[in-house]
Amino acid sequence: MKHKLIGYIDQFKKARIMVIGDLMVDEYIWGKVARISPEAPVPVVNVTSENLRLGGAGNVVHNIHDLGAKVFVGGTVGNDEMGRRLIMDLSQMGLNTQGIIVDPGRPTTVKTRIIAHHQQVVRFDREVTGPIPDSVMEKILERVEERIDELDAILISDYAKGVVTQPLMDRVRSLAQAKGKILAVDPKVKNFPLFREVTIITPNHQEAAEGAGRIVQSEEDLLEVGKILLERLKVQSVLITRGEKGMSLFQRSGEITHIPTMAKEVYDVTGAGDTAIAVLTLAMAVGANPKEAAILSNYAAGIVVQELGTATVKAWELEDAVRNGIRSKVRKPFSRG
Repeated sequence: MKHKLIGYIDQFKKARIMVIGDLMVDEYIWGKVARISPEAPVPVVNVTSENLRLGGAGNVVHNIHDLGAKVFVGGTVGNDEMGRRLIMDLSQMGLNTQGIIVDPGRPTTVKTRIIAHHQQVVRFDREVTGPIPDSVMEKILERVEERIDELDAILISDYAKGVVTQPLMDRVRSLAQAKGKILAVDPKVKNFPLFREVTIITPNHQEAAEGAGRIVQSEEDLLEVGKILLERLKVQSVLITRGEKGMSLFQRSGEITHIPTMAKEVYDVTGAGDTAIAVLTLAMAVGANPKEAAILSNYAAGIVVQELGTATVKAWELEDAVRNGIRSKVRKPFSRG
């Protein structure tokens, strides 16, 4: 099995994926706490550094790029400094940004996290979450239509910020089915009904339970949730990510596979789902079956949760993890000015 999985990683560079979803910027403010504010019972953070990272669908794009594949992007940003920065960062990576549509009527989504002594103190979000205008959606769909013949898969990265809507999903699903393309979705629970008849969805265990209308208190409950989602959404596979319990894959054939976590330490789960869906989709795009792809994505998630903040995994890291297991370490936080 290891040799086969490594063979898929070697093929990643041949894959062509289009990511459609909610682009955002993750802003990190790093500091130290030495005292409590005299104004209120809150810590005073002495800022030592700041950096910006690609977040949301941008982090999925970044992961696919770092794994060596060809990636295209469809989404929107505001006519603001953060939007220009996001487009510039992707352009400097050599990516085509024609599918990023500037919408002057909404800001670029920014999530700001303040972290002190390796602990997140607070997060605040700047965003508008209503549906994107039809004019913006049409431009995104035009880019999909232009690329569809050369793609191996379309990946929907849904953060419920307004890009993923019923009209968009109906058109993308129709295109993918007509051309026989893989359609993978990392869903938000409020949009579950939009994702009928896709190839695979990857909710976390809370989202899966809520989407199925069940409370999960046992393995039997989880099995019921997986079966409900398969039947209700008519998808080919459901991969439920379960944190420290790993992943559970439900397939339309009736096969159920439980994959134990590969993580040695869980330092920060931010963006782990982005890495998981990126690797899952890439693996399926180069010929892996859902079970093989899920195992690879589980290795990848186990690598990035050992880092603080949004992170990516490279092909050589993933190959090393498959060969030798995930090494227990916390890497130095990535810094981008």
